[in-house]
Amino acid sequence: MTLTPIAARRLADMLAQKADSAILGLRLAVRRGGCAGWQYEMEVAEPEVGDQVIEQDGARLIVAADSLERLKGCQIDYSDDLSDAGFKVINPNASRSCGCGTSFEATDEKAGAHALPESEDCGD
Repeated sequence: MTLTPIAARRLADMLAQKADSAILGLRLAVRRGGCAGWQYEMEVAEPEVGDQVIEQDGARLIVAADSLERLKGCQIDYSDDLSDAGFKVINPNASRSCGCGTSFEATDEKAGAHALPESEDCGD
């Protein structure tokens, strides 16, 4: 996993403001859910046992141990768009992503196998 230069700068700045812990990072995980079957979860946290910690340009990215396979080869970017600012996951393991960008369908799964019913989707 890598961070784009802008994502690394934004993350390093954000973590510097939360100086209460020297081991805090952006922890990334995937869980079943969302309108495409898997959804990304991001939080500022400390690493848990088994997590992979990636340090890049002063930024710390933590990948949840149980999500490593689904996030293998991903890149984290940052967007400054007025309507959609924040960290974005560019995932080569996704066969499709929902329009909101927070969920995806894995290439190794049957289409729609884990998607939520339409009434529970993200509104796309």
